[in-house]
Amino acid sequence: MTRRQQQKLPWGLALLMVTPLLLSACGGEQHGDLVAFVEKVKAKKQGRIPPLPEIKPYETFIYQDEERRDPFSPYVAEIHKEQSVDTGIRPDMNRKREALEEFSLDSLKYVGTLEKKGKIWALIAAPDNTVYRVQVGNHMGTNYGEILQITENKIILKEIIPDGATGGWVDRPATMSLAE
Repeated sequence: MTRRQQQKLPWGLALLMVTPLLLSACGGEQHGDLVAFVEKVKAKKQGRIPPLPEIKPYETFIYQDEERRDPFSPYVAEIHKEQSVDTGIRPDMNRKREALEEFSLDSLKYVGTLEKKGKIWALIAAPDNTVYRVQVGNHMGTNYGEILQITENKIILKEIIPDGATGGWVDRPATMSLAE
């Protein structure tokens, strides 16, 4: 060994001996609260998990269509099988469309009522962040919905939709409930 290597050896041994002492000092008081918490949780009485509920077997349903309508055919087509005459129902295409007719009915929210000089008005919030005031006879929704009645909890409408089978139109009732 050279003299230089011999001088480095005592410092290396000293460092090797001091390192475990330094590392043991790091683990002491610093995590005492964590150790106490873990011991407290382990000391708690453990609860009991309730057993799983009994699973009832699924009862199958056999669909017998003697007296029922076919669930895979459109509802409107069923109406026209029963009544294949022209009902005369048509939307008024010459009427000026109102502001709320550009929005679908499910995108509108009924937010309240207002009474002015004995007339009840409904307040409707539209997706364009505007609140509109409507009354019986006004139209809203993309299916030519006409307001028939306004109560404190709901609005009753009559929509006119294409029947899809003969090129005619049919009435469909619709309601809007007061938004919470």
